[in-house]
Amino acid sequence: MIIETRAYARAGLLGNPSDGFFGKTISISVRNFGASISLYESPELHIEAQPQDVSTFKSIFHLRDSVSMLGYNGGIPLIKAGIKKFGDYCENEGIRLPNRNFTVRYRSSIPRQVGMSGSSAIIVALFRALMQFYKVEIPLEILPQLVMVTETEELGITAGLQDRVIQCYEGCVYMDFDKEMIQEKGHGRYERIDPALLPNLYVAYNTNLSKVSGKVHSDVRTRYDRGEQEVMDVLNQIAGKAEQGKQALLEGRAHDLHQLMNENFDLRCKIYNVPESNKRLINAARSCGASAKFAGSGGTIIGIYHSDDMLNQLFVELKKYGARVIKPFVV
Repeated sequence: MIIETRAYARAGLLGNPSDGFFGKTISISVRNFGASISLYESPELHIEAQPQDVSTFKSIFHLRDSVSMLGYNGGIPLIKAGIKKFGDYCENEGIRLPNRNFTVRYRSSIPRQVGMSGSSAIIVALFRALMQFYKVEIPLEILPQLVMVTETEELGITAGLQDRVIQCYEGCVYMDFDKEMIQEKGHGRYERIDPALLPNLYVAYNTNLSKVSGKVHSDVRTRYDRGEQEVMDVLNQIAGKAEQGKQALLEGRAHDLHQLMNENFDLRCKIYNVPESNKRLINAARSCGASAKFAGSGGTIIGIYHSDDMLNQLFVELKKYGARVIKPFVV
């Protein structure tokens, strides 16, 4: 029997980037793009290489473009790290795994390095497949932490909980990363929000504007660790936008998110060095009458549109900046 599992792209609706700073966020899963795992029993444990894992290139420029889009290692290190962390978890919990091996392969349609969390989606899908294969139950609130430490501890990737929470829970989720609760229990307070309450959303991405999240966050992290007051104040205000957004959605005031999302991005610009190319994409969307903010660390934006005419205008205007516009499918 072949086990098939999936995990989806994600977009930060409000509050990001405060998830790594014990803040509050709202995120959605974007089912337009996903990562899938196929896993079946075999005599030996085997990880199938995919085209992005190969080391043969047509030219030096082919290698350059491949590394720019996919990184240096492809998905194999993610799979290895995920299997190891799953084994560590089972051992720590006293779970004896049967003597069974498997072959695993992965696929992903998530655009890389534009803030849609393609790497963590592969690991989430892998954990789901391993849980099925070995009949192991990992509590849902714990799973995001396992996915995160797979990346941070095993691969040295800078990562926060937000992306992993929404990819494990799916739909639309409000997250309160209360510091004391995380330190005590290893997870925050996660509250599902009915996606039917969401306004009309668009997502636009341009892979040429991609940024590696760790590099984007490094300066603010240093200033945060120093206790710099401006950074602390702005991050608290950004977290507040998520809390206000949750209340607006639950009270049927989805239109309030338009201003909250714009304010979210404007606050971000006070402490982050946002490239002009990314600002131009934001301003182009706002010139159409839509709201606009980063959906992650750069390369992808998200906002609210008010009519089909405005959505069509977004398609036209953002295409001028090399961006593709989609309506996120949230379930």
